[in-house]
Amino acid sequence: MSKKLSGFVLVATIVLGGFILFDPDYKGEPKIPENPLIDASTEENRISYFSSHGWEVEEISAKDIIIPSEFTGEYESYASLQDKQGMPLREYAGKSGKLYVYEVHNYSPDNNTMLAELLVCDDTAIASLVYSEDGKTSHIAVS
Repeated sequence: MSKKLSGFVLVATIVLGGFILFDPDYKGEPKIPENPLIDASTEENRISYFSSHGWEVEEISAKDIIIPSEFTGEYESYASLQDKQGMPLREYAGKSGKLYVYEVHNYSPDNNTMLAELLVCDDTAIASLVYSEDGKTSHIAVS
């Protein structure tokens, strides 16, 4: 074996050994940080979720929904936004849930009424969004 190849094997072994030493459960798979589940079992918890991100909200409606089994078009865009803010929407594809809608009291660009929504499944918040009631203001992440 050449000296370069021997050196490479030695360095690779040391790096792998370091991973095993500092993380004995390492299996060569990238670690994705897990986001803690958000308890949305009560109205107080749901409003606290928004408050923790600086939003002052008041619940105005709630309705039962079915989350699509496959995300396409606008729902795929919605799912991508949820991915970026660490919400587990995709894990609940095809399940039933409840959509809570809130009026936002502390944000009103151009005097538009702003709404916030929280999608809940199994008492867990799985998606959230803030948007204008008229639909013209961009949808923005809660967090």
